[in-house]
Order: sequence, then structure tokens, then C-alpha cells
Amino acid sequence: FLKRLTRATLWLDRGIIRRKEVGFGGYEAWEAQVYAEEARTAEKLDARLKLEAHWLERGVTARRKRNQGRLEALHKMRAARAAMIDTSGQAKLRLAVEEDFKSKSVIVADKISKTYDDRTVIKPFSLRIQRGDRIGIVGANGAGKTTLLKMLTGELEPDSGTVEIARTLSGVMIDQQRSLMEPDITVRQVLAEGGDWIDVRGNRKHVQGYLKEFLFDPGIVDTKVGILSGGEKSRLLLAREFARKSNLLVLDEPTNDLDLETLDLLQEVIADYEGTVLIVSHDRDFLDRTVTLTLGLDGSGNVDIVAGGYEDWEAKRTRPIVGKARKEDKAPPAATPPPPKSTKLSYRDQRDYELLPSRIEELETAIRKGEAILSDPDLYASDPQKFANISKGVENARMEKDAAEERWLEIAEQVEG
Repeated sequence: FLKRLTRATLWLDRGIIRRKEVGFGGYEAWEAQVYAEEARTAEKLDARLKLEAHWLERGVTARRKRNQGRLEALHKMRAARAAMIDTSGQAKLRLAVEEDFKSKSVIVADKISKTYDDRTVIKPFSLRIQRGDRIGIVGANGAGKTTLLKMLTGELEPDSGTVEIARTLSGVMIDQQRSLMEPDITVRQVLAEGGDWIDVRGNRKHVQGYLKEFLFDPGIVDTKVGILSGGEKSRLLLAREFARKSNLLVLDEPTNDLDLETLDLLQEVIADYEGTVLIVSHDRDFLDRTVTLTLGLDGSGNVDIVAGGYEDWEAKRTRPIVGKARKEDKAPPAATPPPPKSTKLSYRDQRDYELLPSRIEELETAIRKGEAILSDPDLYASDPQKFANISKGVENARMEKDAAEERWLEIAEQVEG
């Protein structure tokens, strides 16, 4: 939406308002350019360490590098899902994998429909949702997105057809609940009911350590909710809901009023979520970055099933019916791409390229061991200094791991040309 409408962007960056005559679609490139220029200036002024500390704290560069890998994985998942869908939008299965497909199904909708006041909102529609699917539901206001979501989750009975939901399915719903958090309660009360520890999907974590995972300064643990900004309240809500043990995540317009930092975090958390995800959203870019399957409602009652995101659904809707191609319509043959340039690495780059993967594994092992020690509920009370030292060690290991990952990715890009 913003990409199509905007011609200029105002960016509030560390207390400074920046303006550029470029639409929102060019924001990320502009942001990257600004930071790259700052890096060069900081190096000349012998202040690079200070800038790197800021970047690591904000987590932009490292998260974006990781998100590139997640996007590649997302495209592979879409390709696998596309193989199960034919051009009419109905699930098609090869006999060799049919039983495996059924065994992984968590929600099975068979010819479901819904009508309100003689208006058919959902025409007969069938779908099998598998474990690990990330499904986006899109369409104009009033097209029936929420109705379809409620039928798939069992909250609303269809007028015809059936919905079977796996007995083991346990869902968490995240919608616009920020206003429901009492302004006079503290962050600690929201997350840990006033205690020091929070149960995160079966793993016990110290509340201050958990806050760091959602880009908070641990020092805000006793801050009242009413003092937090809108973006901070959204992150706090995400932290609370993602801590709950579940294998189905339902998000209804989750990106409304989110700042860019929280939006980036939400994409990362969804990518790492091990269960099934259902998302209703108008945010095209967000859906293109997160979902493997899109259910598109055009307002007539039809539901399109498309492997991919919002853009893939739009492409299907606008795709012309192709007949026999005329000779004059044939596209010219594609030019043969030039052979890739061979990249010779320096001795240091070659050494880092070979050794960093094992170092990253060592750091991941150290982080896991440290977190296991910190999960002891008696440690903080019995030996606060040891708790602080181990927490610092885990934090340092995370920072070194992020830097190592970024360094290896930079060299890998050179190798790939």
C-alpha cells in the first residue's frame, strides 16, 4: 500500500528526522546506504567500534542476513506446496505421498460454505492444512476473511461441509490486544505474573533474559505498561503470547501500528515458529515475506488457493488466458548469461571461510550450555554474581556468533560471485 502511494519518506532515526524524495519501496535501500556511509565516516574518525556497538544492539544487519536465508527456505517451502496444488486451486496428491500428506494434516476443511442474509460469503471450499504451513488470508474488507478464519479454527460452524481439527492442535490468537493490557501493571507482571521466571514453551527462562530476545533493555522489567510506546507494547504482547506452548498461531491484522523494528522482529519470530500459522492481513509485503500458501477472497465467495504470497495471488488473478502463441508474439531468445567471474579469496578470507562454521557451532554450544545453567530457578537467589557472569558470557557469545555469521555470509557472497 505504502509502496504504491508514497513519493517521499520521513525516517525518525535515533532522534533525527531524515527526509528523502523516495517512496516507501526505496526505504530499505536508503537505510542501508545511510548506515554504509556512517560506517565509512566512523572508520575515518576512529569511531567504528561505537557504531558497530549501535548496530549490534539494534540487530538490523545480522537479522537481515539471517532473514535472507529464511526467505530462501520460504521459497523452497512454497515450491513444495505448489506441487500439491493444481491450476484450479484444489489440493492434488500423488499416490506415493498421499498417506504422508494426510498424516501431517492438522485442519481438514471439506466443501465448507457460509451465507449471510442470502449473500454467499464462502462458496464450497476444501483445503488440507499441514503441520508447518504458513497460510495468509487476503481480500478486501467484507470479503469474508475473518469468517473463513473462524471456520478453519472451529470458532464458527459452516452452513455446509465439515472441518476436522487435529486433537493435538493447541492454538494461540494474537490480535490487536494492546489496549487490553492494564497501564498500571508492570512488564514483570505481564510476562511472569510478578516473578523472576517465565515458562517459554516448556523452557524456563529468566524474565530479564527473555526481554532481550524481544529487543528490550532488561532494565524495563519493573516499568509500568502505560509508560511504554506503542511499538514497545506490541513487542511486549508478542513476547507474552509467543511464550505460551502451542502448535497453531493465529494472527489477525498483526502488523497494524507496528514500527519497522517490531515488524522485522515479528517476521523473524514467525519464521522460527515450529507450528502452523494462520495470518489475516492487508500488509502485502509482510505476507510475501512470511507465508507459504495464500487463500485469496475476491468478494464473490470464491477462495483461491495459491502457493506463495500476496503477489503470487495477484499474478494469478491478472494472468491472461494464453492460447496458441502467434509468431509475432514470441519473445526473443534470452541472451546467454556471461560465465561467472572466478573470485580468488585472500589468505585471511579463505581461512575465515573454512574455520568460521566450526567456530559458530562452538559458540552455539556455549550459548546452549549457558542458557541451561541460567534456567536453574535457584541460581539467581543463591549466587547473583555467578548469574550475572554467565548472563554476560552468553550475551558476549551471542554477539560473537552474530558477527561471525555476518563475516562468513560476506565471504560466501564473494565466493558465489
